Amino acid sequence: MKRRKANSQRQNIYCTRRIARSAQSRICILRRLLERDGIRLFLRATSSVILLFLAAGLWSTGSQTSAQTVASKTGEPEPTAQFVGSASCSQCHKEEHTGWLGSQHAAAMQKATDETVLGRFDGATFSKDGVESTFFKKDGKFWVRTDGLDGKPADFEISYTFGIAPLQQYLIELPGGRVQALGIAWDARPAADGGQRWYHLYPDRKLVAGDPLHWTGIDQNWNYQCAWCHSTNVKKNYDLGSASFQTKWSEISVGCEACHGPASRHIAWAAKSKDLQDGTQPGRGFAMSLDERQTMTWKMGESGQAARSMPRSTAKEIQVCASCHARRQQFSDDAQDVAQFFDAFRPSLIDPGLYHVDGQQRDEVYNYGSFLQSKMHAAGVTCSDCHNPHSGKLRTSGNAVCAQCHAPARFDQTSHHHHAPDSKGALCASCHMPTTTYMGVDARHDHSMRIPRPDRTNILAVPNACNQCHTHKSATWAAEAVKGWFPVSNPGAQNFAEAFDLADRSAPGAQSGLLRIAGDASGSAIARASALSRLGRYPSTAVLELAAQSLKFDVPEIRDAAINVIAGADAATRRSLLVPLLNDKTRLVRMDAARALAGEPEEGLPPEDRDRMEKALAEYIAAQLFNSERPESHANLGALYNERGKTGDARAAYEKAIAIDPTFFPAAIALSEISRAESNEAAAEAVLQKALAANPTSAPLVHALALSLIRQKRTDEALANLADATKLGPDDPRFAYVYAVALHDTGKPAQAIEVLKNAVARHPYDRDTLMALTSYEVESRDLRSALSRAELLKELEPDSREIQELLEAVKKLVK
Repeated sequence: MKRRKANSQRQNIYCTRRIARSAQSRICILRRLLERDGIRLFLRATSSVILLFLAAGLWSTGSQTSAQTVASKTGEPEPTAQFVGSASCSQCHKEEHTGWLGSQHAAAMQKATDETVLGRFDGATFSKDGVESTFFKKDGKFWVRTDGLDGKPADFEISYTFGIAPLQQYLIELPGGRVQALGIAWDARPAADGGQRWYHLYPDRKLVAGDPLHWTGIDQNWNYQCAWCHSTNVKKNYDLGSASFQTKWSEISVGCEACHGPASRHIAWAAKSKDLQDGTQPGRGFAMSLDERQTMTWKMGESGQAARSMPRSTAKEIQVCASCHARRQQFSDDAQDVAQFFDAFRPSLIDPGLYHVDGQQRDEVYNYGSFLQSKMHAAGVTCSDCHNPHSGKLRTSGNAVCAQCHAPARFDQTSHHHHAPDSKGALCASCHMPTTTYMGVDARHDHSMRIPRPDRTNILAVPNACNQCHTHKSATWAAEAVKGWFPVSNPGAQNFAEAFDLADRSAPGAQSGLLRIAGDASGSAIARASALSRLGRYPSTAVLELAAQSLKFDVPEIRDAAINVIAGADAATRRSLLVPLLNDKTRLVRMDAARALAGEPEEGLPPEDRDRMEKALAEYIAAQLFNSERPESHANLGALYNERGKTGDARAAYEKAIAIDPTFFPAAIALSEISRAESNEAAAEAVLQKALAANPTSAPLVHALALSLIRQKRTDEALANLADATKLGPDDPRFAYVYAVALHDTGKPAQAIEVLKNAVARHPYDRDTLMALTSYEVESRDLRSALSRAELLKELEPDSREIQELLEAVKKLVK
């Protein structure tokens, strides 16, 4: 598993591998903003605060089959397809099978043996934070002595290896069918490169038993986090009643059927005589054929760049790879669902924290989301144009892989790359696919394949390829060099950077910039969807109209992002726009439309729409229960039940989330809100106090407790907690805003202004903070300052009648 950010943000978890990577994703768990007026509870469910990471996994030495029924030409269902194993493919596909045997896919997960274990288990020790771990062999098996579930040292057997290069992790079986990934990994690089050593994946964090990121914790659980992308036909098989796994697979590593699907009907097809084969079965017995590159060629043009002989009309191959090589949430492991990608996965967008505003990789995002931004994807390139899908290696080495489509006579020249021949700077990937290092030692290329933009480093604080090599030079120096080489600017495919920067800072011009990106038919689908997602923070007639139009696009990511915008509209608007999507061909869109309609909008639906609503909601609930070992799933269900008036079910769901992980504070806040709504403030406080014992530095919890104390008229205690929340959570301006309002309303206006000024220094465009500060400065007769803030508010929301009236009032006072 790979490094993750602070637990309070529930950032993504990783699984070790270079080729078969597990891609976790995040979504907001509380879809409605529980936003109250004045000083009451504000729980903002945003991608930067409350996150959900869903993947699937599985473990077994036995076999497991999966249903995949396809109708024959007669209309009768054919026999259910079965997983038969990669060995069954070797007789007819010797070359492909041989390539696969040498791939990292084939070694993604293996039983721990003398042949597979790379690390030193000869009594070697590794110490961190007062815990000494010892790696040794006993009775021909591999063991580690380290701190366990109770924090005490114990001996644990290594059951499996995970990955081979540039590092290898080790899996340990615990009771309840749980398999956990040890946080100490083996650096498999050569000693000359700094490898052949034990090292910790979380060097900057002290992890103890009970922490979700400790190797025994739920965020290091292989069944959930990693297994799907390291084995074939994984069935997680988590039983909520017994809180245990019976995870199974059909093949321990990533085999042929992990990409092609169950092969039994294909083998039956191949066994037929030639005259019976052709046309008798669609896909030659497979549910889906990876045939996008068949009968097509890349033709080199006069410009020195190749073009596809025919347009790529599907995304089958890319989406097969994306099931693992993407940052995504998984909500089904059924073979038919997996074959339709959006029926089993929710890919992440270009979200803050995951990507830089210009789309460069930041957190562990794998390749899919980056590649979708690229001009290569727009031109019809697929993964296997560059990579051999069986060996996992590039089709050719160095610049030659790019030369397949970019004529070396034009591009592999000093006149283009402006570096010495055969130097690192002369490599196409150095400039167009810079690396970011994850897990301490694993440098991974950014697949957005962008034009270097050092000028954006100064403007947007994003990295650039030039200064990755020229570390002693400035971005200004690099920008001037690029300008000198290429006087005619080429901004590249990622034209959304400036708009996303404005939006992520809530700066003036954000809405218009996002509307431009989201409505640009020539832009990438992921950029348009990401712009739509951000537009949800800017409710207006123009935004709603664009979202309504976006529902018509035949791109699931765009339709789904539009749903999230429309979810904030009034009930009648939601009904009129979203009810038709209950019949959408894509499960992701259907269930998100139903979720957005839950509660008030579903009232008054005619019977036929009500039936479709219930079916789509059942898909949503099943998607949550697919990961019922996770607290986020139960919190999602709790929010749904609460909106539908099922308070008892909501309470039970939140309690289950807390029982699974006491450190998961969003469920505790939501549970306390149920008691608050029932006017049982003492019960609400008790829930929050208990949660704080497990999360003493959680700003949202401290803030929520302060609001409870205010409602109980315990003002002094509340103010102290509001102050603490502001210190603990400086990145959320709401905490400072509420604290300032409380100070002002308790007769401390000067202190309130000081708190707001400090908040504005960090968050210069936060509307609530600016509104309050303007009002308080008017009261204190600091009219010039109040006027400047009112004018800024006008820039932020030029169409707001409320702000226009405020500005006019302040102007009159200044006169």
